[in-house]
Amino acid sequence: MMRTEILKTVKRIVIKIGSRVLTDDSGALDAAVIAQICGGIAALRDSGLQVVVVSSGAIAAGRSELGLAERPRTIPQKQAVAAVGQTRLMHAYQEALAPHGLKAAQVLLTGEDLGSRQRFLNARSTLDALLDFDVVPIINENDTVVVDEIKFGDNDNLSALVTNVSEAHLLLILTDIEGLFTGDPRTDPDARLVPLVRSITRDIERSAGGTGSGIGTGGMATKVAAARKAGKNGVPTILIAGKQPGIIEAALRGEPVGTLFLPGGDGVSRRKHWIAYTLKPSGRVMIDEGACNVLLKKGKSLLPSGVVRVEGRFERGACVRICGKDGKEFARGLSDYSATEISLLAGKKSGDIEVILGYRYGDVIVHRDNLVVL
Repeated sequence: MMRTEILKTVKRIVIKIGSRVLTDDSGALDAAVIAQICGGIAALRDSGLQVVVVSSGAIAAGRSELGLAERPRTIPQKQAVAAVGQTRLMHAYQEALAPHGLKAAQVLLTGEDLGSRQRFLNARSTLDALLDFDVVPIINENDTVVVDEIKFGDNDNLSALVTNVSEAHLLLILTDIEGLFTGDPRTDPDARLVPLVRSITRDIERSAGGTGSGIGTGGMATKVAAARKAGKNGVPTILIAGKQPGIIEAALRGEPVGTLFLPGGDGVSRRKHWIAYTLKPSGRVMIDEGACNVLLKKGKSLLPSGVVRVEGRFERGACVRICGKDGKEFARGLSDYSATEISLLAGKKSGDIEVILGYRYGDVIVHRDNLVVL
């Protein structure tokens, strides 16, 4: 009943498809599975739902095309293999969607694209336009140009961010096992499927384990992290076995398949979600206990009087980690002052800002409208 009630409000879905789902035992793209998944997408479209796809598989497809036995190790090799594989991947989707009268569009993103608020909004407008044209957007990280500094990390993380960009109502993650288990089902015979996660606790994170396969970059831990991020946007996540026939349709009918993650606690606005999870922090602002209490309990802005010290080099408007004196991050925000300016203002009163700097942008270091408690 809970699933049915949740799914009644769903109009737009992000479907994340992992490399292990899209490939066969040899590591090549599995045309039969891709056709099966695209049939599920077509069924959702026929029921009036809009679908955005976040797809892995470009590097796996490139490896197969080039006959590489191992995953490329250097960045130039990864970029070259992705360039070869991306065309193969898109061709596979186009071939599989065509019998259903659907067209695919390739959308390649980097962290810089979503880190810029203007480009973030442009990406949202593009996705809206594609969906208005009844086109299925196929999103992937732009591996041909991306470097570590601007990587999303993995496509599980990217899919959580895309729920915000696309203003989706559900994240559906297709993976190579049935869902979240109490242990690793490949090594633990007593591991049980967890059908419902009301809140992502430390125990849930521990049960998710860590690494994935040699084909993809993500494991169960990254999928749980994606569910947490999507949940902060008020978006539930369902994790299912992607190769199972009819699984997409079953999940959207509300059948008890896989694992349902409910949104955790109070959600944040889409803009604050962007600040917390899309932007890469440029430095750290260490604050005292009194300032911590004010931010956590009263939802106030961070004043210069509460700052102990600043670490890193950043300019005004940068995203910064806000940490207690123990160095543990508990919030993020957009700084109204540069690192150099904050160093001069640390521990001082707001009324002294202009005296110290000779100018002022405002009375606060991070305004509450630009601050998110994590």
